[in-house]
Amino acid sequence: MTEHAGDTAPTPRRAAALWADGFGVFATRCLQVGIVLAVAAAIVWGGLQLSTVVVSVLIALILASAFDPLTRLLERAHLPSSLAAMVTLLLVIGVLAGALTLVVFAVANQWSDLTDAVASGIQQLEDLLAGIGITVDSSGIQQAIDAAGSYLTSASFGSTALSGLSTLGNLATGVVLVIVVVFFFLRDGRAIWAFLIRPLRGEQRERAGRIGTASTRVLGSYARGTALVALVDAVFIGAGLLICGVPLALPLTVLVFVTAFIPIIGATLAGVIAALVALVFNGWVIALVVVGIVILVNQLEGNLLQPLIMGRSLQLHPLVILLALTAGTILGGIVGAILSSPAASVVWSAMKAWNPPSDEADLTTEAVEASGHGS
Repeated sequence: MTEHAGDTAPTPRRAAALWADGFGVFATRCLQVGIVLAVAAAIVWGGLQLSTVVVSVLIALILASAFDPLTRLLERAHLPSSLAAMVTLLLVIGVLAGALTLVVFAVANQWSDLTDAVASGIQQLEDLLAGIGITVDSSGIQQAIDAAGSYLTSASFGSTALSGLSTLGNLATGVVLVIVVVFFFLRDGRAIWAFLIRPLRGEQRERAGRIGTASTRVLGSYARGTALVALVDAVFIGAGLLICGVPLALPLTVLVFVTAFIPIIGATLAGVIAALVALVFNGWVIALVVVGIVILVNQLEGNLLQPLIMGRSLQLHPLVILLALTAGTILGGIVGAILSSPAASVVWSAMKAWNPPSDEADLTTEAVEASGHGS
């Protein structure tokens, strides 16, 4: 009986040992990764089902983070929190209303002329390439342009282009929700985050506080920096178009400003369109000049403006931006493409804020010492 008991007693230990070896640890990690992916997929699915709310809250968070310094400045000027938030909110509404009005009046009335010019530019480019023995079939490109033009000038653009805001009623609901949420974020943002992390204790609460502070700071810096960089791009490229005498310079300038919020591909797309319009109305010499202006401004943006305005800490690897942009476009259309890059920046800032500053300094010191020994 004693020997039999001794044989069966270690059975739980043997079962635990199966999970302690290399394969068991690997299986445990796979299970953990599967659970995380399942939770992430459930969150994405829930967000898509409540896209009006999610998109509105995300836009409100970006706007509130961008204009939060102004609210804090007004509070330091002895304005009550509610009044400071209301003044900032009115400024936000004024800026957005002015920008949307400019876009509508500059682009809507001349959009058909712009699409016709781009189509003619593609045809002329095809003829130039055919003259040197390069045959290009532009029928697919032309069909895409025609489809985009008819789509953007149709009544359905205001609904489906905003991905989650699928009807006019949802659009109005989203606008009202953005205004209300921006106000409360500006007035009670810190109190809201403190309430959300209240169940946490000790190091977990400190970590959540660091993540919230870093994410808000990075998101605000990204929004302000991107808007300023987009404005500089639009001013310089628009001035170059006017100097070169390119028609439709105003809608092209607005297009440069809007597409600048879509990283990497936005500036390229606007530059290609501007060059095609210049090719139609001004010839290939001016078109090449426009290409040079766009390249020069993009280099100025990437090497000077972004590091100077947004800081090195906000820069992400282009591969990360492309992956985030692709995922955002698939999940959320145009709105997803615009929100993907700031979302990736927030995730990166949260990862960096995971450890205390002292730990990050120690890791940096160790890395420097290791590189010094290696050299």
